[in-house]
Amino acid sequence: QVQLVESGGGSVQAGDSLRLSCAASGRPFSTYTMGWFRQAPGKEREFVAAFTWTGNTYYADSVQGRFTISRDNAERTVSLQMTTLKPEDTAVYYCAASRVYDSKSAEANNYGYWGQGTQVTVSS
Repeated sequence: QVQLVESGGGSVQAGDSLRLSCAASGRPFSTYTMGWFRQAPGKEREFVAAFTWTGNTYYADSVQGRFTISRDNAERTVSLQMTTLKPEDTAVYYCAASRVYDSKSAEANNYGYWGQGTQVTVSS
């Protein structure tokens, strides 16, 4: 079992930055691919970024160059630094964990552990 707790959401203005964090407990953290997903009202959950257990990072095209995912295996945390935020980034952001390989890291169905989500609201 892996337990995930997100923090750092909030309400900001367009162009601002925000940092989300996810703390994990349970099984060895370093052996898991960690992902961030988001879900806006009326929309499906979508991939944002992943940091795989192999050490690679992946991003959705919509956040490439604006968001940065990082992880600290010793602290068992994964973070998402979000810059130049846009109103369309408004969503509930979820942290997720999986033993998935790189090629499958963008697919939500491959993640078995999820946090409760944290709200990010970006106003224009």
